[in-house]
Amino acid sequence: MNIDGDGQGDLAGHGGEIRAVLVYQLQSYEYWQKHLDRDDLRFGMFGENFTVDGLPDDEVCIGDRYRVGEAEFEVTQPRVTCYRVGMRIGEPTMASLLVAHHRPGFCMRVITEGPVRAGDEITLTRKGPEELSVADTDALLYLPDRAPAALAKALNIPALSPGWQRSFRELAAAQQPGEEPASPGFKSTRVARIVPETPTVSSVGLDTTDGTPLPETRPGQYLSIRLTLDKATPTVRSYSLSSAPAATTYRISVKHEPHGKISGYIHAALRPGDLVDVAGPRGSFVLPNDTRPIVLVSAGIGATPVLAMLHQLATARDPRPVWWIHTARDRAHHAFANETHALLAQLPDAHEHIYYTSETPHPDEPHITPGRPSASSLTAMGIPTDADAYLCGPPAFMSDLGGFLHDHGLRPEQIHTERFGALPAINPGVTPTATIRPHQPPGPTGTGPLVTFARSGITTPWSPAHASLLDLAEACDIPTRWSCRTGVCHTWSPTS
Repeated sequence: MNIDGDGQGDLAGHGGEIRAVLVYQLQSYEYWQKHLDRDDLRFGMFGENFTVDGLPDDEVCIGDRYRVGEAEFEVTQPRVTCYRVGMRIGEPTMASLLVAHHRPGFCMRVITEGPVRAGDEITLTRKGPEELSVADTDALLYLPDRAPAALAKALNIPALSPGWQRSFRELAAAQQPGEEPASPGFKSTRVARIVPETPTVSSVGLDTTDGTPLPETRPGQYLSIRLTLDKATPTVRSYSLSSAPAATTYRISVKHEPHGKISGYIHAALRPGDLVDVAGPRGSFVLPNDTRPIVLVSAGIGATPVLAMLHQLATARDPRPVWWIHTARDRAHHAFANETHALLAQLPDAHEHIYYTSETPHPDEPHITPGRPSASSLTAMGIPTDADAYLCGPPAFMSDLGGFLHDHGLRPEQIHTERFGALPAINPGVTPTATIRPHQPPGPTGTGPLVTFARSGITTPWSPAHASLLDLAEACDIPTRWSCRTGVCHTWSPTS
């Protein structure tokens, strides 16, 4: 996970299994000394763990394996440069320069642990599939005029880190001929039906107002809905679609949170025939078209995106093994129990495992177990190590279950997660402060287009007083994931 004696200080933005070792080249130091007219660049200033002689970015490929000393490593991704390099070198544009000059450096994961010393030889032990270089991979994400064939090559490299794979999948999907991109704005839909699922969860069916077909969704995507309450500024919330991707109406399923303004309105006041503004569908937490076994894991209302995936699998009578693992408080709060049971019955190789945390199940239902899933219970299910797992639920639940699956033998790129609400901020080197509830920005109200931070539920008119979306988010105290301000941090998302 790291290097003994030379670890990363900020493991939220750097390090971890996929980025355990950062490599930069002696030749790149020499290049920047000339380009920047500097003679004060010292090894380590680019944040690397290994300064190497050789291994240029245009020759090293994603998936290559190297032996250094007694350890072996695998190249997983180009380095994503945070703002610290610019601060350390005194060159604010350094992150962008690394991309533009095709000299990012690269990250590796540890295949075999062992001692490594300065002066050790570096030996190539295996070439990665597709032979896509670090420099070409970096350019494929960050520079224009990317070729579809290159995206396909990148997605065929198992060693490529999950974050980069996700980005390339989104880029590849956007290039598919005949695929309509998600609508850039909100469109009016009509509430077709409201169905109580449990005492705290209701499903809302949405249809177009003019009878035209809704855009088809991908299993696992979400909708952003906009409601105006009490003539105030419109409020936006995002909800996963729980319906089959090919359904003629959209279905979202909403849990009534104790102090939730929008969820409370949906449960108490929304009626069939009402109009709701919708933007979407969106999201990269989707079920791909492949043949690997599938594990769908959820807790509570987290069942919604994986339920859409289950609908897709059942509609296709998918022959691969499918595990459905769900945790609920008790029978009364077990949303979609009959629906999921019926869908699983349509699959030739389905495995259903339900956990009730506050109720003892009836003996006639052997697929329901009291308590919560554990490492031993997952092992007993016989999940193969080549399966793809999709997890949705509270952060602690996904952390625990993701850890269990990893310990069981699934690689990080096989474990996909979707969490509700805004993600905690990543601000490397900044001491955490008390959490502040997101709010409208201070000062005069802007007169420009409405900007919506969907996950935080803040909509506000744009004002030229803010230099960027990131500045606006910070003015609203929205916890935003960022690690640089150069456009290459790989974490910033305006839907935070």
